[in-house]
Amino acid sequence: MFTDQLREAIEDEYKAYYFYKSMASLTNDRYWLDFIQHAMDDEKSHYEMFQQLYYMLTGAYVQSLRKPGPVDNLKGALKQAIRDELEATDKYKVMMLESPLQEGVNPLFIAMHDEMEHAIRFSMMYNAI
Repeated sequence: MFTDQLREAIEDEYKAYYFYKSMASLTNDRYWLDFIQHAMDDEKSHYEMFQQLYYMLTGAYVQSLRKPGPVDNLKGALKQAIRDELEATDKYKVMMLESPLQEGVNPLFIAMHDEMEHAIRFSMMYNAI
């Protein structure tokens, strides 16, 4: 069901934001920090857009979200981030096509595009480290 997928996407975006915040603590390279901050800003935006869409569909917001544990290895975190971003791209593509509201198409398209960009940025970081 679409609302279940959307709830999962909200949780994923929330976790990604805090995962990247922890990941940022593992480098002091300004270039890489800009990449990570860019992804954090996008994940926060996706979270907010998806919460609004969820509210439009259900009349409630997703609450009681859990933050992930701290990251202790940048290369390992990047490897996981790349996988997560690519999986999100596929998930949002399907959700975009199944959205019961026309208002859901744009946020899902934006998130799908951003996740592809994050995968590219994190792949670059992974290969440079």
